[in-house]
Amino acid sequence: MRHTEVVGLWRPTDPPPGGKTRVSRATDQGASHTSHAHKFVIKSTAMIRQSSLTRFIVNKKNNTGNGEIQWCFSQVKGTLEDDVTEADLISCVEFNHDGELLATGDKGGRVVIFQRDPMSKTCIPRRGDYTVYSTFQSHEPEFDYLKSLEIEEKINKIRWLRRKNQAHFLLSTNDKTIKLWKVSEKDKKIEGYNTKEDSGIMRDPMNITSLRVPVLKSMELMVEASPRRVFANAHTYHINSISVNSDQETYLSADDLRINLWNLEITDQSFNIVDIKPTNMEELTEVITAAEFHPLECNLFVYSSSKGTIRLCDMRSSALCDKHAKLFEEQDDPTTRSFFSEIISSISDVKISNSGRYMMSRDYMTIKVWDLHMETKPIETYPVHEYLRPKLCSLYENDCIFDKFECCWSGTDQYIMTGAYNNFFRMFDRAAKRDVTLEASKEIAKPKTVLKPRKVCIGNKRKKDEISVDCLDFNKKILHTAWHPNENIVAVAATNNLYLFQDKL
Repeated sequence: MRHTEVVGLWRPTDPPPGGKTRVSRATDQGASHTSHAHKFVIKSTAMIRQSSLTRFIVNKKNNTGNGEIQWCFSQVKGTLEDDVTEADLISCVEFNHDGELLATGDKGGRVVIFQRDPMSKTCIPRRGDYTVYSTFQSHEPEFDYLKSLEIEEKINKIRWLRRKNQAHFLLSTNDKTIKLWKVSEKDKKIEGYNTKEDSGIMRDPMNITSLRVPVLKSMELMVEASPRRVFANAHTYHINSISVNSDQETYLSADDLRINLWNLEITDQSFNIVDIKPTNMEELTEVITAAEFHPLECNLFVYSSSKGTIRLCDMRSSALCDKHAKLFEEQDDPTTRSFFSEIISSISDVKISNSGRYMMSRDYMTIKVWDLHMETKPIETYPVHEYLRPKLCSLYENDCIFDKFECCWSGTDQYIMTGAYNNFFRMFDRAAKRDVTLEASKEIAKPKTVLKPRKVCIGNKRKKDEISVDCLDFNKKILHTAWHPNENIVAVAATNNLYLFQDKL
């Protein structure tokens, strides 16, 4: 595969920040057959599948007497019928920066944006209700005739830009193409054109005998979503991450072997800032699984790998960040190593805390919290579903062991959340060292229903309200979660449903 050439992604007038540059034009015509190379990457690193998810929202507030939070059902979006089409499966979920909007993407390439109901914020008791704000088709299925490769329309990631005016902007991506969307409101229309009727029919210039001044008239509110930029042809492999920089001028996109840096104003050029592709693909030992910018420092970003490592890179030291500034890695215990160790240590998601001090990584069995000042080991480790360890063999056979679970921080960084099987999702209180397992299901889809903690038993003796590990439904999984940035509201995707929960008031 010939190296891509990247040009000019800092600013059109500024030189890149030090060192030599590796520039790549956003077309990689010399690349080898994508599908074959991608299959090899996946095979070599046990990164075979990316399951799609559904979404679910939880809102948390009041505490009980012992300090634990009680959650209750608020809303559910999507049909509760068992017959669900593949295109309706939710594949990503993301709040905007003030939490007023919540966007979901699905496997059919659609983006649905929900808006916080203003009445739900002022009513007593307060509620975390959202209503549909806009729906649009973001991506369509494509076919790469040069490489004989089908490109799915599934939305892999959505990222919001900070609001600068009345309009909202967001980035959405499928496997190959990133799009910048403008979402704006329109409540006025122009009437009284000279050259056309109000119906849009053009008038005969010979019949125009007088001029009139067009006027603005009120109309029913309409929300428009229009594509403003299309960033394509820069990735040979499937895009797994996009992240907007804190400078709000640039963003990164990552695939299995490369990370590119883009300027939001330039669509045909990008800096290739990380490239881990070996000269000989047989020497490939790991792939990039996730990447994210630091929320406060525009020069820092992190990326995780299938070998369980996280690298922090500083773009001030070099324009090429193949050499990391810090390497976060926990050494394996040789006594517990097994055939599945490498697979379950692969990191599926990495998120830096809102304060910028900590970092969270999710592998198959655990969530780990790292201090960015300490590379040697995580400061906190939380088991997500340890009861599955005896079942790793069967999970390998049905490919569930390759599922990629995401994780998220609460607005205060005190709580972290991630998904599990059987539509369970886990919450961890870092301060109180408490955790809880909750379930998103049809049975609790009633207003103000309090969620009861769920417990999984391993042995034959099952207590009341416990579920046996043998009864877990591995087809029901929560892979994608999001937490409101300012309030205790979370979003969890479960197949085609988006559940909304809030704390009991």
